[in-house]
Amino acid sequence: MGDAQSALLLFDFADPAAVTAWSPIDDRVMGGISRSHLRHDPRGHAVFEGSVSLDRNGGFASVRSAAGARGKTGAVDCLLEVCGDAKRFKLNLLTEDAFDGLNYQAGFAPEPGDWKIIRIALAAFRPTFRGREVQGAPSLDPARVCRVGLMIADRQAGPFELAIRRISLA
Repeated sequence: MGDAQSALLLFDFADPAAVTAWSPIDDRVMGGISRSHLRHDPRGHAVFEGSVSLDRNGGFASVRSAAGARGKTGAVDCLLEVCGDAKRFKLNLLTEDAFDGLNYQAGFAPEPGDWKIIRIALAAFRPTFRGREVQGAPSLDPARVCRVGLMIADRQAGPFELAIRRISLA
């Protein structure tokens, strides 16, 4: 299990500038009308929020970080400090600086109300392309992580809000 003390802090959203590295990539890229963004909350965290619409073949909203050196050799877990709204989300880790490439996804569902640290084993991340699992793709190499993303999908129409303090690899 990854050790939180030796974790590589990827994003600390207490810093308002940390959200500037993130951009929305919603179902609008394929004709949908969902919308989302990541904003800084003055209370010292970020908020991934928006609304998912199933109209016009839509159904997902996401934000993604800019590319950077975010990998950690030997990491086995990803740690998220979050406070949710009873919806299910996905964490995306990308190992290529491409808009439309292989995406490693793992789901999480934070309980509403209190801040929690969620530990997701990197072995739980599944390689996907445009939302479909890719058979035969290589396992996630934590040393190659260069982008991070948050997503809501799975036909969860309506408004959503996920507060997030930190994302780390451990």
